[in-house]
Amino acid sequence: MGVDRSTVIRWEAGDYAPLPYQWPKLAKVLGRTADELRELIGLRTLDGTAELGSALEPAFGWLDRHAGWSPGTARGRVATAAPVKPHSDAPAGRSRVAAALANYYRDSVPGHVLYAARCGQVDVATSVLTRPDWLDLACPLTAENDRIVLSANENAAREPVDEVGAVRRLAEAAADDVRIADVPLYRLTDVQIRPEMVGGDVQVVPFVEYALSMDLLERELHDSRAVQPGRTPLRDRYLPDLQAVLDLPGRLCAGGVLALTAIARPADPFRGEADYLLLVQERSRHVVNAARRLAVIPKSFHGPLADQRADARIGATLRRELEEELFGRGDVDRTTGVQRAADPMHPARLSAPMRWLTDQPGRLRMECTGFGFNLVSGNYEFASLVVIEDEEFWPRFGGDVEANWEAAGLRQYSTLDGDLITELIGDETWSNEGLFAFLQGLRRLSEIGGERVRIPAAELGR
Repeated sequence: MGVDRSTVIRWEAGDYAPLPYQWPKLAKVLGRTADELRELIGLRTLDGTAELGSALEPAFGWLDRHAGWSPGTARGRVATAAPVKPHSDAPAGRSRVAAALANYYRDSVPGHVLYAARCGQVDVATSVLTRPDWLDLACPLTAENDRIVLSANENAAREPVDEVGAVRRLAEAAADDVRIADVPLYRLTDVQIRPEMVGGDVQVVPFVEYALSMDLLERELHDSRAVQPGRTPLRDRYLPDLQAVLDLPGRLCAGGVLALTAIARPADPFRGEADYLLLVQERSRHVVNAARRLAVIPKSFHGPLADQRADARIGATLRRELEEELFGRGDVDRTTGVQRAADPMHPARLSAPMRWLTDQPGRLRMECTGFGFNLVSGNYEFASLVVIEDEEFWPRFGGDVEANWEAAGLRQYSTLDGDLITELIGDETWSNEGLFAFLQGLRRLSEIGGERVRIPAAELGR
C-alpha cells in the first residue's frame, strides 16, 4: 500500500484514520468488504451530500469564500471526507487538560496566573489564565458597572483558514448534529476589569469564523498524545504563547458569559432548613463548546440577539440565557438563526418567572465574580453569579425551571450539603471554565448567603 510502519501504528492507536483513497486497498489487504472495513475501524461516514442538511450551508459558504474555493467545494469535500471517528465515551479529564496546557505554556506573563483553588481536601488547577485583581469582583451587572461597548470593525485581525481542520470540523458537526449557527458573535479587543466595573471593547464577527478557526484547538487538544510546541500545529499557529493569548487586537478572541445560579428555597419538612439550590448542567454532545462536560448554567457565547450595541453588555447575554436555558424561551435561542421580534427581551415578552423576578427590586441579583482566558481555545470568560433571593420564587415557579437542548442533564445541589459539593468540585468531567465560574460563585455566595450556606471555604491557590 505504500504506507510506512509509523502510519499503521497511528491507525492502530486511533490517532488518525485511513484516507478515502486508501480504503479499497486496505480492504483488499485485509480481505474485507468496504462496509466491513468501516465497521472494523469503528468509523462513521457521511453518505453523499444529501445527508448534509441545510443548517451547515452558511458554514460551507463561509469556508468556500475564505479558502478561495468555488461555491459548493466545501460541501463536496465534507461529504467525501475521511470517515468521522466517534468521540470516546468520555472526554479527557479536566485536570489532565489543565496539566497539558500548563506544560505547553511554560512562559509566564507578570501578574498572570493559572486559576487554582482548594476546597476542603480537594485541590484543583485549571486552564483559566487570570490575575488576582480579576477575581472576587462582586461587581453588580448594572448599567453603571457593566461597560462592555461595541466598536467599529476597523483593522480587525482575521485568522488564517486551516482548510483540512475546517473540513474535518464540519464533517464532525454533520455526523454529531452539532449546531454551528449563522449568527454574530462578539470578539473582545480590549478589556478593563476593576472591582466596581467590567469594561472593554467588542466587535462583531460571524460565529462560523470562530467555529472554523479558534474552536479547532479544543479538538486538536483532545486528539493530541503530546501537547507541546511542534506537535500541535493549530495551537502553534493560533496561540503559541501567553503573549499571543493576551494580544486581543491581534487575534480572534471570542468567549462568553457563564453563571452559577443559586435559588433561595424556604425550609421544608422533608428537605430541611432554608438553603440555596445550585444548578449544574451536563452539556450535550450537540454544543460547540465543552460538549459532554459539566458546567454551570446558564453558559453562553457572548453575542447580540437583536441590538448589537445594547446587547454588548454582559448582563444582556446573562438575562437572555436565563430565559432560554432555564425558563423555556425557545424564541431567544440564537442557534435557530431566525429572529423576527423587534425587541425579543421586551417586558411584554418575558416568561412568567422572569417577569416576576423583575417586577420588584431585590428579587434577582446578578454579579460578575471573575474574569479570565481559557487556554483551551483562548476564549474570554466572564464568570458570574445569579442569585434569586426571594424564597417565594421556588414554590411559585420551581416547576418551570427546565434546561434546554444544550444540556443532556441538570443536577441540583443544596448549599447545606458541603460534602456533596466538595465531591462535585473534584469531578473530572468539569469543563475548566465551568469549574472556574462555579468556584468563584461559591466564594461570593459564602459571603452573602448567611445561614443558608454551609460549605467548606474555597481558597484560592498561590
